[in-house]
Amino acid sequence: MKAWIPVALLGLALAGCQMMEPGPPPERIEVIDIGDERPPAVERADPDRVTPGRVARQVAFPEREYANLERSGSAAISGRLALNGMPGAGETVAVAPVTTYSAEAAEHALAGRAVEPADPRAQAFTHTTRTDNNGQFSLQGLPAGEFYVMGSVVNPGNGQRQAIIRQVSLRNGQRLEVNLSR
Repeated sequence: MKAWIPVALLGLALAGCQMMEPGPPPERIEVIDIGDERPPAVERADPDRVTPGRVARQVAFPEREYANLERSGSAAISGRLALNGMPGAGETVAVAPVTTYSAEAAEHALAGRAVEPADPRAQAFTHTTRTDNNGQFSLQGLPAGEFYVMGSVVNPGNGQRQAIIRQVSLRNGQRLEVNLSR
């Protein structure tokens, strides 16, 4: 496995398209091929922050938006990560809030490009766990809100890592089953 893939997956985990109005989001599952192609880093104002082979972020971290988010709560998500019926054993599953900051990362990740790591302040709002041998996962202590649940699995057919994302809405105290499968 290439060293840049876990960072790309974290960027993908922090990915989002837009802030959602209150209410249940539409059911959505997306599968993204994360191939070996890596675009060159984009020049930007702070060249010391650009990691070679990654796309530089152009959107600044929105402190006000994150200031309104809770870091923990009483909700829980559990489920299974699988691709073509094969469990994603020992893989990372991440739950990240849908924010405007994550929209930029989502755009690049959905195009299969690695984005530079997220601001540590955004990473502090991302919850992660590992799947067991059957691809099962569970996360407790999640806050209410709109989230992306993301995991990735290597496709045995082509050897490429594929990310699977589901957007969910959580209420306080809710227990939600999310199957990340394709």
